[in-house]
Amino acid sequence: MRICVFTIFPEAITDYCATSILGRAQESGALSVQVHDLRDGAEDARRTVDDSPFGGGAGMVLMAEPVFRAVEQAEEAGGVPRPLFLLAPGGRRFDQSVAEELAARPGGFSLLCGRYEGVDQRIGDHLVDGELSVGDFVLAGGELAALVVVETVARLQPEVLGNETSALHESFADGLLEYPQYTRPAEFRGWEVPGVLRSGDHGAVAAWRRAESLVRTAARRPDLLDHLVRAGALSPDDVRTLAEHGYDVPSGPEPMRAEPGRAKDAPHAPH
Repeated sequence: MRICVFTIFPEAITDYCATSILGRAQESGALSVQVHDLRDGAEDARRTVDDSPFGGGAGMVLMAEPVFRAVEQAEEAGGVPRPLFLLAPGGRRFDQSVAEELAARPGGFSLLCGRYEGVDQRIGDHLVDGELSVGDFVLAGGELAALVVVETVARLQPEVLGNETSALHESFADGLLEYPQYTRPAEFRGWEVPGVLRSGDHGAVAAWRRAESLVRTAARRPDLLDHLVRAGALSPDDVRTLAEHGYDVPSGPEPMRAEPGRAKDAPHAPH
């Protein structure tokens, strides 16, 4: 997986991507994160990449000329994997399904980090192939958003995680939040690990985890469960488990609802 990142703070990307999972992935050759400094596209001594907006207003805007030049220089030097996405609040919402789409691209992709009050609209219209947003909030720049995208996509690549099955059981992998996790000791300050996890019965453990994921998702992210309901992705056993915990799964397009006084985000669903 090859990912190019364009930014005015290249060290912010390179330093993080040299650590932990991403660092090991790059050392092994499973991942290549190539960082390009947008200031390389500037032609003045101060390496200027921003200017005040036409029409007035607060803040500065990334200029089209140095950004275009930086991307074009990178294309000439070694190529820039497309699509190139601008990280901006108005972009497509980045979630696990988008990460899976990007992870499946054989040639990789590229990211352009915005800054200040945004970028010259001609960048969005004529340079990038689309926009991505990591959420409905405002950051000082796109660097943190770029790292979110890079790490999320990298984790889905073969050989990046030490245990390749880990990604299959994480939150959002099957549309649900992940079940609770425990490790030693079995008892801590009077709080015990659920007995089923220590039983050695793999079938019972799998059933407990599925139930926990369903109940936790219903309590904390009902929007996710509504999506699964509308897609017909819940089994009869899933529906029965939710009903046992006070969640009414509709047969039509109505949103899922909890029965008053019954449903709650229990710390442990069925043991």
